[in-house]
Amino acid sequence: MELPATGPGDVVLQYEGFTLKYNTRRLIPDWVAYELTAEELEGNLDRSGSFGMDMGYKGRQAMREDYSNSGWDKGHMAPAADMKWSRKAMEQSFYLTNICPQNHDLNSKAWNTLEKYVRDWARRYGRVWVVCGPYVSEGQVRTIGSRKVTVPDGFFKAVLRHDKSGYHSLAFLFENNSGKQPVKKAIVSVNEVEALTGFDLFTGLDDAIEEEIEAQTSWSAWN
Repeated sequence: MELPATGPGDVVLQYEGFTLKYNTRRLIPDWVAYELTAEELEGNLDRSGSFGMDMGYKGRQAMREDYSNSGWDKGHMAPAADMKWSRKAMEQSFYLTNICPQNHDLNSKAWNTLEKYVRDWARRYGRVWVVCGPYVSEGQVRTIGSRKVTVPDGFFKAVLRHDKSGYHSLAFLFENNSGKQPVKKAIVSVNEVEALTGFDLFTGLDDAIEEEIEAQTSWSAWN
C-alpha cells in the first residue's frame, strides 16, 4: 500500500523495515516507504547503528566522507526510532541509501516532531503507511563531498491510514533550512506532493477513490 509507482531502470532497494528508490546520480533516495504498526512500536531495542554504505548494493553510493565537515546532518528518511522491533531493520536504517543531507534545526525540530506524530498515529489507528523523501528544484543544486551528494531543497512526508470510515491521507512539505516550520503550517495534500516531485504515491489505492483521498488536508481528521 505504501509503495509509489516505479519504472524500468529504477533502483529499488528492499530492506527489512522499508523500501526505497535510490538516485545514483544525486546519491540520495528519491523516496523511502514503509508500513508502521502499533505492534512494531512495542519494540524496545536501543537506537544503535553506524552510518555507512550498503555493502549489499554494488552501485554508486554516497560515503561517510561526503558528509564529513559538510555542515549538514545525516538525516534519516525511515527513522531509526521506527525500527526498534528489529536489529537488522535498525542497522539498515543507518545505510547512507536511507540518508539525505539535512539542516540540523529541521532534523532535530520539525522533522523529528513529525516523526513522533507518525508514531502516535500508528499507535492510535493500528497501522499507517508512510512515504517520504527529498525534493530538488531544477537547475543549480548544492552538493557536498567529492562524489557531489545533492543537498535537497526540502523534504516531503505523506501518511495514509484506514479505519471504519475509509482511507485518510495527510502530507507535509518542509524547506531544508533552519527557519521555524511548525508541523501544522507544513500541511499539504498528497496531490501537491505528487505535483512537486513527479511521483505517483500510494498506488495501492483504488483508482475510484485515489483522487479524493489524496486531496485531503484535514489535520483534525488525524487528531
